[in-house]
Order: sequence, then structure tokens, then C-alpha cells
Amino acid sequence: MRFLHLIKPVMCILPEVKSPERNVQFKERMMWTIITLLIFLVCCQIPLYGIRSNNSADPFYWMRVILASNRGTLMELGISPIVTSGMVMQLLAGSKIIQVDQSNKEDRALFQGAQKLCGLLITIGEALAYVMSGMYGDVKELGAGNSTLIILQLFFAGVIVLVLDELLTKGYGLGSGISLFIATNICENIIWKAFSPTTINTGRGTEFEGAIIAMFHMLVTRSDKARALHEAFYRQNLPNIFNLLATVFVFIIVIYFQGFRVDLPVKYERYRGHTGSYPIKLFYTSNIPIILQTALVSNLYFFSQLLHKRYPTNILVKLLGKWQEQDGGRGGQSVPVSGLAYYVSPPTSLAEILFDPFHAVFYLAFILITCALFSITWIEVSGSSPKDVAKQLRDQQMVIKGFREKSVIKVLNRYIPIAAAFGGMCIGALTVVADFMGAIGSGTGILLAVTIIFQYFEMFQKERGSDSMSFFA
Repeated sequence: MRFLHLIKPVMCILPEVKSPERNVQFKERMMWTIITLLIFLVCCQIPLYGIRSNNSADPFYWMRVILASNRGTLMELGISPIVTSGMVMQLLAGSKIIQVDQSNKEDRALFQGAQKLCGLLITIGEALAYVMSGMYGDVKELGAGNSTLIILQLFFAGVIVLVLDELLTKGYGLGSGISLFIATNICENIIWKAFSPTTINTGRGTEFEGAIIAMFHMLVTRSDKARALHEAFYRQNLPNIFNLLATVFVFIIVIYFQGFRVDLPVKYERYRGHTGSYPIKLFYTSNIPIILQTALVSNLYFFSQLLHKRYPTNILVKLLGKWQEQDGGRGGQSVPVSGLAYYVSPPTSLAEILFDPFHAVFYLAFILITCALFSITWIEVSGSSPKDVAKQLRDQQMVIKGFREKSVIKVLNRYIPIAAAFGGMCIGALTVVADFMGAIGSGTGILLAVTIIFQYFEMFQKERGSDSMSFFA
């Protein structure tokens, strides 16, 4: 019996959004996208009932923005369970451990069901781990009732995220819920770091957290304008103008690279004179490598912190990662100081790179290799490999100009694997550059935000050509 057939008995109880039976107009899709976003933002502000205030370290502190999560709220886990389940199932399918025929409708439905089930199980597992680790207070103080209630809240929040994501991907909205939530969280973080009116006592006096507000405040209140401007650009431990400029610079560079592509001329076999082009972009797999790499690292951080808290003297746990509270950190932030978790985390400053160059080199190699491998793996499991594209062209009775039908796959093999691997490495390299420059929200976050926003821009352009755009009229 195949693995997917074991999913059949539980398919009836898994949450599902029915595919639309008609073409959903752009106005309606915009409405559902906005409603989805509002539901997500509201859930980000609803606190979990039954938790106790504590100063425990946050296992997802480094990944909060990227995973669209908010500590102590219904969106505590964010999109982590969905992304992790997707990564696991796609890798199992790509490595042929699970046999899936993507051309078979039943297999596709069962595979999606298995992915949902895996996501829900991961949600329960992470919720249990959060409660048992003492993140919401000592389990004995919480009691069995409160502990169970917290787990149920996190589980139902996970179901909400899953349904909202499926609502958009099924065609009722624009893009996917995962992309929408990530972009919203990252852009919200950047705007907050630029214009936050929160005041913080740094030891040098009270300063505003927002970089732009802090700059104007320093220029107005301090007599030495040159020194005030220098501090606004390069102040430590708080967002500064240089961080903001680095963020804008990375935005521009990524948008520039989005335009790199190779257009293969194609023609119809039946109709003479009808020609077109098949574009192969440099970022062939878009932001998928970074999303998968983020899921991998976030899970490593999560389990490393939990194990370090329980078994701090175990040598294997130390090899996985040793953590300590960040001096002056707010909200119980902790940082890896040794082990694998330390070496896969980005250096926080140029001084840290000079102090530990091996860390910087290891981090660069890790990002480039994992992004390239995830990108190559993704084209095989997502139906965008040379073999799949050749089949799509053949089904549409199209061939590449100057080549016979049998030679199409050879031509595609020259471009697609290279675009996937090199594009994945470029995404990784841009992430590293953004991290080293100190861009707000981390390099990974900036890359995700830009690629997602660019995808939505392309969607709007496409809809503009096929719809009246009456929503904005």
C-alpha cells in the first residue's frame, strides 16, 4: 500500500476550502485578500489566554518577522508549521520516498491532504514544546487546564492560518497567504524601525527608537549638529540611518536583478507565423530557497534552545548550539554563542566579522550552498524542471525556434538548472550582503519582502491587462 493511501481515512476531517466554480473577478479577489490580511493582523494582537508573564528566552526571536509570528499572541507560531510541513513533504516527494504522480488528480489531492496533516501535527508538536519548555510560565503554576487551553488556542490559530493560505491559493485572493503574511510583517517592522515614537534610555540620555525620528530629535536638541548627525547615522544597538539606507539599497538591487532573464523564442507547430517567448528568469525559483532555508534554520534554533535549556552540559547539545541572554536585550532575547546554531547565524557587525572571520566564511558558504541545493530540489518537485517544461510546451504544441521537438529538453537543460542554482546562490549572496550592511529586518527578511512585493506587482500588471480594474475606479 502506498503512503498516500493511508491519508484517505482522515481526508474527511481535514479543513478544506472548496475551489471556485467560476472565474473570480479582480475586485472580489482584492476584497478577500484584504479580509484575509485583516484577520491575520487581528490575530497578531489577540493575546493568548492563560499565560503567565516570564522572562524566558524566545526561541524564535531571530525569525519572528520572517515567520510572520508575534510572541504571546494567537500568531505565536506564525507560518512556521505550514512552511516546515511543505518543506518536509516536498523533499520526501523529491527524493522519491513518497511516490506522487502530480498529473493524477487524486494523488495531488492526497498529497495536499498529507501536507495539511503534517502541518497540523507540527503545530501540535510546537505548541506542546512551547508549553513544556516553560515559555508561558512554569507548567506546575499554569496547571493542566491552562496548559491544555494554550495548546488548543495555538492549534486553532494554526488551522486559521492554514485555511487563510488555502483561501488565497485556491484563487479567491491574490498570491498566497504565506507570502502576504511575510511581506506584511517585514514591511511593518521596517516602518516601525524607521518611525517608532517609543523612547529608550540608552545611558546617553533618552532616544527615540525610530531612526528618522531619532535623527530629527538629535538635530533639534543637541548643540553639536555634526556629532548629532554622526550618531544618528551610526548609533549602536538601535536602528540608525545607515541601516535604513542599506535597506533601501538592497531593495533597489533586488528589483534590478528581478529583470535579468533569458527569453527562449518559441513557435506553434500548427499555426505558422504565431510566435512567442518562454522567459527563464535569473530568480527562477523566486524566494522559495530563502523560505525553505529560513524554515530549516528556525527549527534548528528552536530545538537547540529547548535542548540547551534542559541539558546545558551535554556535549552533543553544546555542539548543536550554546545560548546566552543578550545584555540589555528586551523581551528575553538570547543569542547563540557557539555550536552549529552560532555559525549559521549572521554576523551582526563588521567588528564581529573581523573578530571571527571563520564564522563569516562559514555563514556565507552555508547560505550559498543551502539556497542553491533547495533551488535545484524545488524545480524537481514543483513541476518546473526541464522535463516538466518540455512536456508543457509539447502539450501546447509549441517548440523552440530552430530546434526539433526531441531537442527541446536538451536546450532547456542548458538554462533551467543553471538559472535555478545560480539564481539561488544570488539570492543567498544578496541576503549575506544585506546582513553584513546591517539592513533592517535581516537580509533574509528584505529579500523575501522585495521578491513578494515584486510578485504582487506582476500580478497587478497581469490583472490590469485582463480586467477592467474597476476596484480602483
